[in-house]
Amino acid sequence: MLSVRAATRADEEPVLALLEELFDPPARRAPGYTRERGTVGFRHAVSSPDADVLLAVDGHVVGLASVYVALLSMRFGHRCWLEDLVVTSSRRSAGIGRLLLDAATSWARAHGCTHLELESAAARKDAHRFYVASGMTQTALSFARWIG
Repeated sequence: MLSVRAATRADEEPVLALLEELFDPPARRAPGYTRERGTVGFRHAVSSPDADVLLAVDGHVVGLASVYVALLSMRFGHRCWLEDLVVTSSRRSAGIGRLLLDAATSWARAHGCTHLELESAAARKDAHRFYVASGMTQTALSFARWIG
């Protein structure tokens, strides 16, 4: 039976393995990403009161969404940032992504956030269709300067 729950430290290995699927084409490996960086980030998210890794579990981990209370904006209030959303390739298009997105929205609401926001690489056209079909709207373009 499929369920969503918060990750614990015991989930580290399956979470980091699933995270690797975010680097499959059309995406690419995040600049400077190492397994050690993933480990540090995962451990922070599961121990912080302002972050979580939500897992879709069906006997084993089949999807995840990492969520963070990102900042308190003067204009918009508390933003919840959805950083990673991935469903294992063999289980995509089965409603798991929508379940995780809804769980992330509930988590954000419970943490006093006014909105849930994410960014997605321009090449991820399937993901963009999914976000729009799930009730999200594109609100901005994203720009980054890597400093590390």
